[in-house]
Amino acid sequence: MTDDPREAGPRPPFPGDQQQERPGLTSKMTPRPDHGEESYVGKGLLTDQVALITGGDSGIGRAVAIAYAREGADVAISYLDVEQEDAEDTKAWVEKAGRRCLLLPGDIRDEAQCRTLVERTLAAFGRLDILVNNAAAQVVNEGLEDLTAADIEGSFRANVFAMYYLAQAAVPHMKPGGAIVNSTSVQAKVAGPNMLIYAATKGAIASLTIGLSNLLAPQGIRVNCVAPGPVWTPIQPIVKSPEQMEELGSQTPLGRAGQPAELAPAYVLLASREGSFMSGALVPVTGGMPML
Repeated sequence: MTDDPREAGPRPPFPGDQQQERPGLTSKMTPRPDHGEESYVGKGLLTDQVALITGGDSGIGRAVAIAYAREGADVAISYLDVEQEDAEDTKAWVEKAGRRCLLLPGDIRDEAQCRTLVERTLAAFGRLDILVNNAAAQVVNEGLEDLTAADIEGSFRANVFAMYYLAQAAVPHMKPGGAIVNSTSVQAKVAGPNMLIYAATKGAIASLTIGLSNLLAPQGIRVNCVAPGPVWTPIQPIVKSPEQMEELGSQTPLGRAGQPAELAPAYVLLASREGSFMSGALVPVTGGMPML
């Protein structure tokens, strides 16, 4: 891997005609995303801990699952039923690292499913140290009239409500030193005009992170969030046109989209002792895009 950040991942133009139906699969992306399968080297930072990762089947979630496993953690991953193929691939990489992986299909927009995820993780592993709220729904718009009530409610249920329900279920079982890591977005501050609701949910996540960090600090539980910029994951071809896919990431100062593997170290930092004095932080990983 090159040390030049401009060349550390594929650069546009990319093949444009690779649109997918929701929720999107890794196997249909060209080039295939890099989740750190061949590059991430663990340092024992999460030895014998247990992490629950939503959206752990693909994209940033898969990269985090691989990194956590190589850092010594057992991993439970949540995903939609139709993403089983990707989830099985993630499980194989976790197990190749010598750790256990629990697959938990289901829809986190359902409050009961959120409680079930925590219960099944505890039943399988006997503890829960790290909660990574990463799964997200994204809808786009041209004008105000484009989004339905179902679009708006579904986005908030997946991106914000589930995060609250999962924290509510997980925190009573977490000990001092536990960590919650949330996925927000550069859109929390940039808020592009065609991503009104997605940006609103990501702004809510940033605020929720700060509030939770203050609430849980007396219990010794840290809460932080990572704000990715454009990243080469299956969420992109769901909502972007061929022209947008061709140039994905070209607007960043580094001139390219990030790879999921480049996000994972931030999630490791925020979950481990290396980030012991970090709580309530928003960590941008944006290719240089400012978050004002």
